[in-house]
Amino acid sequence: MIRLVPNHADQILRATKVRFTFDGVPVTAHAGETVAVALLREGQVHLRDASEDGAARGAFCLMGLCQECAVRVDGKIVESCRQPVTEGLAVQSLRRAAE
Repeated sequence: MIRLVPNHADQILRATKVRFTFDGVPVTAHAGETVAVALLREGQVHLRDASEDGAARGAFCLMGLCQECAVRVDGKIVESCRQPVTEGLAVQSLRRAAE
């Protein structure tokens, strides 16, 4: 027998909201969550292009092992699933320049 439980989602206390940018576009997230989670919630799944064929790549393992979600933050390439969002953070995708 399955027991249905009430939806308590409205009782979840979230961290304060912060704003960062992804490719110059403002994104709102909750302090402490990762860039990958915030971008996934916004529907942004294309984070970089594959070096071999230019195919779209994005979050895959979400624990920092595969590097599929790599982005540029402060001039460094980092895994977005391991990078916490902070107010004013500037994140850039690793997309190929238009040819």
